[in-house]
Amino acid sequence: MTSVLYARVSTADQTLSHQITQAEAAGFQFDEVVSDHGVSGVSTKLSERPEGKRLFDMLRHGDTLVVRWVDRLGRNYDDVTDTMRLLLRKGVVIKTVINGMTFDGSTDDPMQEAVRDALIAFMAAMAQAETETRKAAQKAGIEAAKQKADKYRGRKPTYSRDQLEQVRDMLAGSSTISAISKETGLSRQTVYRIKDNPEASEKALSLWGK
Repeated sequence: MTSVLYARVSTADQTLSHQITQAEAAGFQFDEVVSDHGVSGVSTKLSERPEGKRLFDMLRHGDTLVVRWVDRLGRNYDDVTDTMRLLLRKGVVIKTVINGMTFDGSTDDPMQEAVRDALIAFMAAMAQAETETRKAAQKAGIEAAKQKADKYRGRKPTYSRDQLEQVRDMLAGSSTISAISKETGLSRQTVYRIKDNPEASEKALSLWGK
């Protein structure tokens, strides 16, 4: 039985070491780390990524796949749901670092399968929706930055884009404000500001060129 951590590092702010440290801090142990760097989770399926292909080949029945959140597998609804169901049918257990969720294919009860699949669908839909919202906010932020290039940009954000993404991920996973603050190192006030106005938080980063 092998435990594998899969990490997708799509931006400069997202580091492999951060995802490993976060998993270890949550009590996860793994035999191997597989990671794809600079790969989009929207346009590139897991099976088409260099290390994603290897991940499919190496995982066997009884193995455990650990990911920070389902968005590391991808941000495309069809790809994420297809990938997770394929791995579950293969007998692979999937665990998330955020909220410590576990998905396995051991049950043959149709009601339990329906609940599990509904949750997978919801999480995959959230991953895609967050990306679409972020892109819209980034576009709006870039336009605002161009229009106000010579004007005061406001206070410099105290968070990085990676921290903003992590806060959004944990909010989507129903984590408490206190838990998010502790995990990210951000103040509760900052987390509340991101929660209450994610578009403004994204725009602030764009205005500062982050």
